Amino acid sequence: MYNEHGASLLAYATRLTNDRAAAEDIVQETLLRAWKHSDALTAEKGSVRGWLLTVARNIVTDRARARAVRPPEVAEVTESPSVERDHADQIVDSMAMLGALDSLSPEHRDVLVEIYYKGRTVTEAAQALGIAAGTVKSRSYYALRALRAVMSGGKTGTEVPR
Repeated sequence: MYNEHGASLLAYATRLTNDRAAAEDIVQETLLRAWKHSDALTAEKGSVRGWLLTVARNIVTDRARARAVRPPEVAEVTESPSVERDHADQIVDSMAMLGALDSLSPEHRDVLVEIYYKGRTVTEAAQALGIAAGTVKSRSYYALRALRAVMSGGKTGTEVPR
């Protein structure tokens, strides 16, 4: 049976699992089940290859379901000294952002501060700044566009409408 159907079973299982070693295990399990249920493999009951491929697909499905309910495996943690993370990159990024904000007009800067730094909604920012919500939206759009230009090395966004 292996000589006749082994190659196609292995190819099918490999396609289902994307793992050659797992596919070989599935083929072995499929052929073991075929040997245990040899009475189901008579020609009158349908295609032998179809039965084998169905069994292989069911084994793949069962394994995937079993993995889904098990907690994920965690690799062993070797003892290592605790290392504090270097926050220099965060400081440089903050300084770059503050410099970019300084290049914006006060109106655009105020909108971004209200929305992003103070965490206000468009309506809340509009009330705090005493302007319409639509104005807050358009100023934030143009302010972000100008910030992108400054951060990417472009011009300061002097063509941005107020």
